Amino acid sequence: MANKSGKQETEILKETLRDVAQKMMLAARTAPKARGNENLVLMVVYEDDIKEISKKMEEISKREDVAFFKRDALNIKKSPVLLLLGTKINPIELKRCGYCGFKNCKEKKEYKNTPCAFNSIDLGIATGAAVAIAADNRADNRVMFSVGYAVKELKFMGADVYNIVGIPLSGTSKSPFFDRT
Repeated sequence: MANKSGKQETEILKETLRDVAQKMMLAARTAPKARGNENLVLMVVYEDDIKEISKKMEEISKREDVAFFKRDALNIKKSPVLLLLGTKINPIELKRCGYCGFKNCKEKKEYKNTPCAFNSIDLGIATGAAVAIAADNRADNRVMFSVGYAVKELKFMGADVYNIVGIPLSGTSKSPFFDRT
């Protein structure tokens, strides 16, 4: 006789992965940022949005002839939750830096689509903080540039969010993100 007051494993795993994604978001938000500037945009998406992102990735794979986009599209379909991390382009106003390739932030601002190096560094630090939480909770995960590329085309996070990565989560016996060809 089945236990009618209990929950099935699949339901518990889905709830747990949603909780882990929220904790990952907190870790990303509280990770150190250059000069304390907040340029990160964070979002957690679920089934319907994951399907839409996956569809866009398959479209990009065909259009751009990049096979790994299709592989990654199939991978994220196996994930009930996906954390998105992006950054806006916003120079941090240093008088002298040059990490972006320009002399200073004033000169860089003339090129609106060139990211400030510190925006990208902040995104990397936040991503590292997030995946550390996933690891601490034994959730399978993978940082995917391809997800971010599709999300950017879909403008899921807004037109002003430039660099984006996606981190799908899974809780199965074998990680769907491990054996990749």
